[in-house]
Amino acid sequence: MADILEYKCPCCGGAIAFDSRIQKMKCPYCDTEFEMDTLKEFEEEYLDRDGDPQWDGDRVKQTRQEMGDEGGSLVSYICESCGGEIIGDQNMASSSCPYCGSPVIVMKKLSGMLRPDAVIPFKLDKKQAEDRLRDHLKGKILLPSMFKSENRIKEIKGVYVPFWLYDCEAQAEIRCRATRIHSWETPDYHYTETQHFLVSRGGDIGFDKVPVDASVKMDDALMQSIEPFDYTEAVDFQTAYLAGYLADKYDQSSSECAVCANQRVRQSTVNSFMSTMLGYATCVPEHTDIRLKQGKITYALLPVWILNTMYKGELYTFAMNGQTGKFVGNLPADKGKAFGIAGGVFAGVFLLTLLITMLF
Repeated sequence: MADILEYKCPCCGGAIAFDSRIQKMKCPYCDTEFEMDTLKEFEEEYLDRDGDPQWDGDRVKQTRQEMGDEGGSLVSYICESCGGEIIGDQNMASSSCPYCGSPVIVMKKLSGMLRPDAVIPFKLDKKQAEDRLRDHLKGKILLPSMFKSENRIKEIKGVYVPFWLYDCEAQAEIRCRATRIHSWETPDYHYTETQHFLVSRGGDIGFDKVPVDASVKMDDALMQSIEPFDYTEAVDFQTAYLAGYLADKYDQSSSECAVCANQRVRQSTVNSFMSTMLGYATCVPEHTDIRLKQGKITYALLPVWILNTMYKGELYTFAMNGQTGKFVGNLPADKGKAFGIAGGVFAGVFLLTLLITMLF
């Protein structure tokens, strides 16, 4: 089996890629469209050529060294379309030729235990990501005036980010200290009565598809911010969905990411049970006992648009959910505008106080 796979149009020989608008493969040269099931047969035939048997291992216990991570060293491949050299790191699973632009897929990063179970295809394209960035800038009164005109999108790329999805059940017992406060007045006094309660909840709760990104290079907070994904639209993995996009294999094992998944499940369990403790002024957890029962773990690739823009020599990174369009990212603040607004508020309060003093 060759190192890389390129999908070619049988009509004109051009490189074809996945089109998110029509959810099919399409040739940009002759506009021929291809159903995904047709290319699935091609992929299966390709994998059967000169292939050694692949054995599924326990991905939960697999370490980073066992996955072949060699400290981010570079590897090179030869483009079958133009003969150009394609360079990437050890985790690169999908990219494009820098010379002819042909989409390429590194098959050995997507076979055996490295093969994803599922993929959510891109539904939004590059132009829609750029439009969401413009919308994100609207209405930000502290945004520097020159940011919109001076900033330039340095890089925009569609990336299939590797995720582990965890199914599990939690059995929990939670005890909280709660209070109710009642106040009343008489002609002479103001009374406040505080009642104290011990509130407990117990039961079972199930979780499906708790996501944790399995790529070291991706910011975990940024990836969590663009959630949720709609997993009902996930399909069985096919390499054809990656054509035209970037993708990396996971470089954090499911056992490493399980620590984060367990934390998310525990916090969600506490929040869910406490949401039933209604009618209290305060409610503070005093004791929590949460026991988790592990379930299925799914390896999936999820669609994310990454946008990088430069302003005054500083890089600002934004992310958009390639399925739902949820957009997040930090923006610079104009200190002059902030001081001006604060000064205006202070002046307004001062004038109002002065006017009230003069009237009374």
